[in-house]
Amino acid sequence: MPFQLSPGVAVVEKDFTSIVPAVSSSAGAFAGVFQWGPVLEPITITSENELVSIFGKPTDSNFQSFFTAANFLSYTNNLLVCRADTAATNAVSSGTSIKIKNNAEYLTSYSTGQGTVGEWAARYPGALGNSLRVSMADAGSFTNWAYADQFEREPGTSSAAAAVGGGSDEMHVIIVDEDGLWSGTAGTILEKYSFLSKASDSKTFDGSNNYYKDAINSKSKFIYWMDHTTIVGGTNWGSSLTTTFNNLTSAVTRSLTGGTDDLTATAGELQTAWIVFADDSQYDISLLPLGPVTATVAAYVINNVAEVRKDCVVFASVADSEGAVILSSDASAVTKAISYRDALPSTSYGVCDSGYKYQYDRYNDKYRYVPLNGDTAGTCARTDYTNDPWFSPAGLNRGQIKNIVKLAFNPNKTQRDLLY
Repeated sequence: MPFQLSPGVAVVEKDFTSIVPAVSSSAGAFAGVFQWGPVLEPITITSENELVSIFGKPTDSNFQSFFTAANFLSYTNNLLVCRADTAATNAVSSGTSIKIKNNAEYLTSYSTGQGTVGEWAARYPGALGNSLRVSMADAGSFTNWAYADQFEREPGTSSAAAAVGGGSDEMHVIIVDEDGLWSGTAGTILEKYSFLSKASDSKTFDGSNNYYKDAINSKSKFIYWMDHTTIVGGTNWGSSLTTTFNNLTSAVTRSLTGGTDDLTATAGELQTAWIVFADDSQYDISLLPLGPVTATVAAYVINNVAEVRKDCVVFASVADSEGAVILSSDASAVTKAISYRDALPSTSYGVCDSGYKYQYDRYNDKYRYVPLNGDTAGTCARTDYTNDPWFSPAGLNRGQIKNIVKLAFNPNKTQRDLLY
């Protein structure tokens, strides 16, 4: 192995084949429940880290959904994820929480100002929004602001406003992880915005929108603007640059509340999310791991998505009548597995594996039973990349399952004969 005593260039060869290659691969689709992220709006995810960033970490309630998606991504890098939990609500500055499922719904129903929930709402539904604190200050409130030391200088009048006779349009906004649910440390700063403008026609030097409402809505990962503040000073915000804007009498700080989770989606919610993928003109997908679903939901996806599109395959994992894990120690394990399979239609567009695997959850430091269908679909995607789609994703090489401690249900030869 080469080494050097003085500065220089050393050429070494390393094998990175354990890393998912950053190339186009067979696209998957998944619908499940998550702590965060847009609802009923499929998002392309390329890695587990990106899955966490957009849809949140796993909990004791939704870990099977999370790890089905994460396990698929351990074999490939192309998964459309659709959040299904439509009953979750968004945290707001004041009043009763609301539902803003995704950006399209915000633009249609909330973007002109609501007047009933205060200045801000969490960007997505979920209890995570309750950990958000949003604070803003301008020239009239900056000096005594708790977050003044986070900015290089106080806001005042922008050059654009001064050029047309306006004044006092600048403001700062900061978003804080109040309870530590996002970062693990209470009080961590998540986002901050300097020298935004109260003027609706304000632009930055490069021509981008600097109006505080639009800048927050286009850039923030955490909040939406809902209304101008009712604190004395916000009455003429949103006017043109020619305006001399009112200043706040004190900084406006809001802790968002009222956000709720819906981490046990009903069959109807899951079906509503899955049917989004029936549109083959919009979504180019091949592999559909279902996660922990009942036979009713699995049959619905087969009949209404795969059989309609005829260009993708559904992957299910045998479970009991409620979609729960079957253990090998269960005396009726084979009967339950056969019952689950018999409730599915006979189809050329579906695959059913034998159950769940036991794997480590590094986010919560515990072991979990997770459906195998994310891995089964993942081995297909991996085989598509390393060989061709007509190769079997099985055997000692192509059939290797990742991140597994044991199988929940490992049928013996007699049991396998019955299953076959």
